[in-house]
Amino acid sequence: MEDERELEDPCFYAYLDISLENQCKELCDYMQSLGADIPDSSGVLDDDLTHIIESCHFCFQENKELEMEAALNSITSLLVCMDMNRGESLVKKFCKKLTREQSKKLEISCLKVLYLLYQGLQTQSTPRYEVYCELIPLAGRTGQIMSVFTDTPTLKKSFPRLTIDKLQHLYRLIHEALLKCKESEKAAKVIMELLGTYTPENASQAKEDAQKCIVSALADPNTFLLDPLLALPPVKVLEGAPIHELLTIFVTDPLPTYLTFYNENKEFVDSLGLSHEENVRKMRLLTFMQMAEAKEELTFDEVQDQLQISEKDVHQFIIDVLKTKLVKARVNDKQKKILVSATMHRTFGKMQWAHLRGTLGSWETHLKNLSNGLAAVVKLQADIMNKAGLEGSLAPPMVL
Repeated sequence: MEDERELEDPCFYAYLDISLENQCKELCDYMQSLGADIPDSSGVLDDDLTHIIESCHFCFQENKELEMEAALNSITSLLVCMDMNRGESLVKKFCKKLTREQSKKLEISCLKVLYLLYQGLQTQSTPRYEVYCELIPLAGRTGQIMSVFTDTPTLKKSFPRLTIDKLQHLYRLIHEALLKCKESEKAAKVIMELLGTYTPENASQAKEDAQKCIVSALADPNTFLLDPLLALPPVKVLEGAPIHELLTIFVTDPLPTYLTFYNENKEFVDSLGLSHEENVRKMRLLTFMQMAEAKEELTFDEVQDQLQISEKDVHQFIIDVLKTKLVKARVNDKQKKILVSATMHRTFGKMQWAHLRGTLGSWETHLKNLSNGLAAVVKLQADIMNKAGLEGSLAPPMVL
């Protein structure tokens, strides 16, 4: 398998039609042939499997990935056949072996085996959750997170009886893996789901998660509607903290306010892992959106002043804005103006909902008037046709 290829569809392969004990014996012999110092098979499944798993790292060899996967898949077939009251500890040991750091090729092979083990365990099996928790970080390291995770609704169906604590732990693992794979949009959705599991009563326990959520949203170059975060209980708990002030600036304030905040809190912003240059870029876009909401015509001077750019940079900035599809506008070079035709709202609160309701109401009225007008035209047309038909029937016959 190449580094970039996806995992196979979740299905179980057919294994050799031999007893579990004989399969263990063959695996013991194979591990010994690779140099593993383990005893000969005792015929006791649990003991043999313990020795095999402890020595399975001997088959982790570069350029022999297929042979390695075959041996590890054989171990998997034995584990899924065991009673999990006895096999749970062995499953955990096997997971630890498969998830230790090594070359990417070997890690991808281990990921395939681990995914097969996850799919083979019963849905309600306790170790299945543990296996998935080991699977996610490995998928993140290998860039294969989207092969083992699709979305949170599917995740909840896979684990319908998880406690809130376990679900929160899983969300954190997935969030970190998505960030490693540069899936920032999906990562933002997962961290929002995580914060949604907290209530006003226990929101204070989620301060660290709330800060991660804010940082993820600010760092995502495609996230511009940020005010929903302010309504989350864990984020409300942060009121008064610098991270909450920074979020509020991105929600409502212009670029100069951010620059003042950064100059006063440079070390804090840098410690969050945020890029000041990217923050400035996003704040310019957000500030322009707010200006476009207020006025349909903006002068170059206004844009230069508020966004702190030179006149020669105005055109390139407008091109960047149009690429985001946040604003529709055109430039009038002769008058040095920007003519705005549409813009996405920077915040969407009660005022915006009221405006939307008014707009939809106006459309409804226009559509009713149009419908009534068309009905009148149709009726008039029918009356004219009926009248023409009646007059034709009363006309005298033509004399030839």
